[in-house]
Amino acid sequence: MKRFAWFGVGIAAVTALVSSPAFAQTSATKAASQAAPFSGDIEPRAILRVMTAAADWQLAHPSSHDPWDWTQAAFYTGVMAFTRVTDDGKYVAAMRTMGEKNLWRPGLRPGHADDYAVIATYAKLYQVDRDPKMLKPAIALFNFLASRKYDEPLAWGNAIETRELAWCDALFMGPPALAAMTAATNDKRYIDLANRLWWKTTEYLYDKEEHLYFRDSRYFEPREPNGKKVFWSRGNGWVIAGLVRVLEDMPEDYPDRPKYLTLYREMAAKVAAVQGIDGYWRASLLDPVSLPNPETSGTGFFVYAFAWGVNRGVLDRATFEPVVRGGWAAMARAVRADGMLGWVQRIGDKPGATSADTTEVYGVGALLLAGTEVHRLAGGTKK
Repeated sequence: MKRFAWFGVGIAAVTALVSSPAFAQTSATKAASQAAPFSGDIEPRAILRVMTAAADWQLAHPSSHDPWDWTQAAFYTGVMAFTRVTDDGKYVAAMRTMGEKNLWRPGLRPGHADDYAVIATYAKLYQVDRDPKMLKPAIALFNFLASRKYDEPLAWGNAIETRELAWCDALFMGPPALAAMTAATNDKRYIDLANRLWWKTTEYLYDKEEHLYFRDSRYFEPREPNGKKVFWSRGNGWVIAGLVRVLEDMPEDYPDRPKYLTLYREMAAKVAAVQGIDGYWRASLLDPVSLPNPETSGTGFFVYAFAWGVNRGVLDRATFEPVVRGGWAAMARAVRADGMLGWVQRIGDKPGATSADTTEVYGVGALLLAGTEVHRLAGGTKK
């Protein structure tokens, strides 16, 4: 397996890098590709078949995680996106049932972004149903959070994650929920808090040379077997997917919006440059050889983020559409005939192993987010 050639100065290099033989498929992924039951065609009906199969499998095999947990919240976010491209009302009904069972409450730790990520789904449901009970606990929590100082250092330890966004995953969990609440309520305090927290975390964890995020401060010094810095695929997937979710709900005239777009394009160029020729990203972005199997949760979030940008003219179509097409085909190949999504790295905080039989609910959320935007890219009906 060959090493990557790394992205240098210009975005024009991305297409060449993605289409070049950066590294060969593993024997496992070759076998999986030959047996793939779903087409990765960029055609609306084919895309919906993949999404429907994965969503139905997950709903039929409920995760054992708490119903307000971040793992579940990522799935719910994907399901709510899916409702924009499917006419089947059972998916939004499933989300309403979830909210009712949760009593529209977040999790048990008020300052922990993992426990309020679910509020984003409540906010989206509120925009459909306009039922005030859906937002009452969320408003109480976010009004409390908006009163806090957020003046602690972000070095990992002393349970800092219960008070600050000290790990990169939190940028998917916290700011998008706050932005969604501003979209639902028109209360600007929530997007302002999201903005403040986003840039505090970014200043600390974003590597301005590599244009990638460290997971948390414990990973500033460690190196991969090839000597490169440790940049976790799903961790950076959380970030760039969270970034486009914030942009989706951010007012067009918001003062810091251009900063987000600059960051987004920087990250997109770097991430696209390290995609494998089989369409997948590996768990370790800068050392794919160390863990050569595919990783579909990071891949799904990257495909979602890039397709979103192409659809809105934020990313160059000629450069990024091939990246999206290859990534979506890879995601489709990872879905078994019964609808289970494989190659998902289990819960962790750094690059880890995967197999065709490893799955998790957040991986399905990533697939549904990606599929919704790829469906739009393919000219499918959009709501």
